[in-house]
Amino acid sequence: MKIGRLLLRLAVGGFFFGHGTQKLFGWFGGHGIEPTAQMFEGLGMRPGRRNAVAAGVAEAAGGAGLATGFATPLAAGAVTSVMLTAINRVHLKNGPWVSNGGYEYNVVLIAAALTLAEIGPGELSVDHALGAERSGLGWGLAAAAIGVIGAVGAHQLAKAQPEAPTAPPEATASAEGATAPATAQPQAEGEPQEAGTPQEAGTPQ
Repeated sequence: MKIGRLLLRLAVGGFFFGHGTQKLFGWFGGHGIEPTAQMFEGLGMRPGRRNAVAAGVAEAAGGAGLATGFATPLAAGAVTSVMLTAINRVHLKNGPWVSNGGYEYNVVLIAAALTLAEIGPGELSVDHALGAERSGLGWGLAAAAIGVIGAVGAHQLAKAQPEAPTAPPEATASAEGATAPATAQPQAEGEPQEAGTPQEAGTPQ
């Protein structure tokens, strides 16, 4: 059980950390903060940069916390909030199956994170070394509550932002006939990758 929990923490937390740093810094083949901010704007998560930074920090910090077993319920809640937001904004309309752009991958990650919050990170963890390991149903529910509150808060803040202003007619007319170069855009959390398209967070986004 010690090794099993450690492997689960390293796998789930490590990939979340990777996805978070893809967003924030462009590490591990990521696009960095500006393209990610544009993607969030397109999803209606305004302002895009603030939401991109929040998602990146939640994934990177939450992933690091899960991987090392530090502040495990809080770390589980942080990554759960990102996955719930991804389900709400991107995947719910596609049904459950990831092959159709659905939410099954996000649900599995949420289940893994909340399981770690309930059973605790184990002896091979920072929490245990500090004498601060917590486990039990209450801590699992607390992590779930953190995730729900974070996701609802992100949704409500985005709804409160004004719509992006439309371009004036003269700007639209001057742009007619011009062809903008295609740029790679990061994919939403957990979205299947098409051939030749760079992969962006998922989920671990």
